[in-house]
Amino acid sequence: MLWRFVDLRPYKLSSRILWHLLRQYLRNSLRVLKVRGALYSMRKHEFLSPALLQALGKQCPSLYHLCLTQADLRRLPYDCIPSSLKSLKLSQCEIPAVWFQKSASPETPRVLPQLQHLMIHNVSAFSDQHLLNVSSQTSLRTLTLSGTYRLTDAGIQRAAPYLEDLECLVLRKCVITDAAVHFIGRHMKQLRSLEFSNTCSLTDAGLACLAALKCLETLHLESRFKLSPDAIVAVCQALPQLSNLNLDGIDFEDQTIHKIQASLPNCRF
Repeated sequence: MLWRFVDLRPYKLSSRILWHLLRQYLRNSLRVLKVRGALYSMRKHEFLSPALLQALGKQCPSLYHLCLTQADLRRLPYDCIPSSLKSLKLSQCEIPAVWFQKSASPETPRVLPQLQHLMIHNVSAFSDQHLLNVSSQTSLRTLTLSGTYRLTDAGIQRAAPYLEDLECLVLRKCVITDAAVHFIGRHMKQLRSLEFSNTCSLTDAGLACLAALKCLETLHLESRFKLSPDAIVAVCQALPQLSNLNLDGIDFEDQTIHKIQASLPNCRF
C-alpha cells in the first residue's frame, strides 16, 4: 500500500508510533504529512525529534508539504526539517528565535532551498526577524501570516524587497498599518491575491498604495477598516486584472455596496 497523503492530526501519537510508521509505511511515495504535536497534551513531552525528522527527510525524498500543529519545536534545529519541502505550515507551534536563520558558513547549503509556500497560524513567537530570515533565503510564492502579533511594519519593510516573486499574501490579525502596505505596493508587484483581515489599521492612504499591483486578481478586505467607498472604487479601477473583490466585515450600507458594484462591473463580489 502506497501512503501519499497522510493526516495524523486526529490521533494521539508517540515517538514509538511515529518511528514504526516511518519504518513500515512511509516511503518515497509520501507527498503530504500532517502531524499534531504534544504542546497541549497532558504529558508535555514532545515526540518530534531531530533524528525522526532527519530520517523522514532521507526516507521520504518526495515529501513536499509538512503541516505541524501544536508542536513544541524549540529544541529542534531548523536544519533537521526535510529539505525536499515546497510547502510548510505551522499552526499553534512554539519556535526558537534562531529558526529560519541562515548558517554562518557560506559553504553550508540552504535548509529549505525549494520552499515556495509558508503558512504561519497563531505562532506567537514568529517575529520580524523570522520573516526576514525566511524571505531572504527562499523564493516564496505564497505567504500566510495569521495571529503573528509580533510582526510589525518594520518587519514588512525589511522583508518586502526579498518577496518580489510573491503571488499570494494573506495577513490576518497582524499589527500593521498603512506603512506596511506602502512597502507591499512598492515591492510585491507580482501579487495576484491579497488579503487583509482583522489588521489594526488600514486607511484610504494605505489602500491607494495597492494601485501599483497591476497583476492583482483577488482583493479581500475584512474588518473595521477606515475606508471610504470612493477610495475602494479608485484603487480597484486602477487594477486591470482585478476580478474578485471581497468586502466581508466592512460596515457599508447596502446602497454603498451597490454603488461600488456598479462602478466595478468586471468584479465578482
